[in-house]
Amino acid sequence: MREVAIVAFGQSVHVRDSAETSEVEMLMPVLHDVLEQTGLAARDIGFTCSGSSDYLAGRAFSFTMALDGVGAWPPISESHVEMDGAWALYEAWVKLLTGEAETALVYAYGKSSPGDVREVLTRQLDPYYVAPLWPDSVALAALQAQALIDAGLTDERALAGIAARSRTAAESHPHAQLRGAVPAGEHLVAPLRTGDCPPIGDGAAAVVLAAGDTARRLTDRPAWIRGLDHRIEAHALGVRDLTDSPSTRLAAERAGAFARPVDTAELHAPFTSQEVVLRRALKLDAPDSTVRINPSGGALATNPVMAAGLIRLGEAAARIHRGESDRALAHATSGPCLQQNLVAVLEGE
Repeated sequence: MREVAIVAFGQSVHVRDSAETSEVEMLMPVLHDVLEQTGLAARDIGFTCSGSSDYLAGRAFSFTMALDGVGAWPPISESHVEMDGAWALYEAWVKLLTGEAETALVYAYGKSSPGDVREVLTRQLDPYYVAPLWPDSVALAALQAQALIDAGLTDERALAGIAARSRTAAESHPHAQLRGAVPAGEHLVAPLRTGDCPPIGDGAAAVVLAAGDTARRLTDRPAWIRGLDHRIEAHALGVRDLTDSPSTRLAAERAGAFARPVDTAELHAPFTSQEVVLRRALKLDAPDSTVRINPSGGALATNPVMAAGLIRLGEAAARIHRGESDRALAHATSGPCLQQNLVAVLEGE
């Protein structure tokens, strides 16, 4: 199979509200950054793919406006997914595997500040039985957390420990939205407290992919994608075991994650309880495990909707670029209670 690597990663400084900045203005510095890292110009990119949500923007085909930040003239080969940018990366990866392009630019962005993101995300639910009840994303995550507690798989103190570890890891991260001590606070939706939940904010991210010798030419240490797969759970929450994630386990198996140990895991777990589920599904919950989980702070520190999953792949790749990791696992999710899951295995030379 053709070798494909992530050769550059960039992201914005994530903020609670970017009302004075448009999507294009938020994206352009990030796009310029990743191109400068590789020395490529826009005309050198063989394929461009983006991930975003019209529901967040509040208008149809909003992604076409973001193309102003890329430059669509002369005409470019371009695609878009109404998903987290991790799935845009998957499409670009397939494009490079087939030999239709040598390089690809993948970007994603999300502005959650203009509306109520908890209500917006109810549009992901079953439109006949669940969505009319308007259970928001935090309430559904709380159901999952309570199921874990009832099953004896975690407790509120353990969840608070995950929040504290994530915020501490984010202290040295220049792009993180939240850092430092976790506020104790009352329950937001029991058993979840404020620190157990992701921040609401705006941000963007981008990566450049390249194949074979092109990747070696563009960076000293490419982050090779050794495996990449995504799977989905049943849409109906009532037929799922919310304490487990079979789709994550299957995606990891197909991506080769269990073939050899990893040293780093960037998990897209917007809620502390979801990290518990993912660690079990990915076999990272052994007491003697030395795997560094979310050294960037993860989605509990930075969670721009539609870009947070791509950021997990970018953060894992960046650690390989810097020589801080040799074999990393990256995970992205979309939908309520870890409904859709993508797993990638990245390695250095």
